[in-house]
Amino acid sequence: MSLQAYKTAATRAESPREMEYRLFGQVTRALMHASTVDKSDIATRIDAIDWNRRLWSTLSTSCSDSTNAMPQALRAQIISLDLFIGRHSSAVMRGEGDFETLIDINRMVMQGLAPSPQPA
Repeated sequence: MSLQAYKTAATRAESPREMEYRLFGQVTRALMHASTVDKSDIATRIDAIDWNRRLWSTLSTSCSDSTNAMPQALRAQIISLDLFIGRHSSAVMRGEGDFETLIDINRMVMQGLAPSPQPA
């Protein structure tokens, strides 16, 4: 089985929640890597921050849709987090903020998305 076929099969078997968890994991790993590179490696830093911003912007856009079935309070919290992440991301790029805040937020969301342990 080719790598692409495996990825396609894995994606089809995932629930939306599992896909979100996986995507948050990938973005968070990119942020973690970007936090370790030299500040002169602007491309790596910008790519990770931009990917994180796009993820949160997509979530925020989905939450602003009136047909979204999530509770309104949760949707409002996600939109607020998106706004904060946008501001903090800009601060990181100016050297006034750190990646850890963005990483911590993503990790907290991942904890909420993590699959529950199956009883034995």
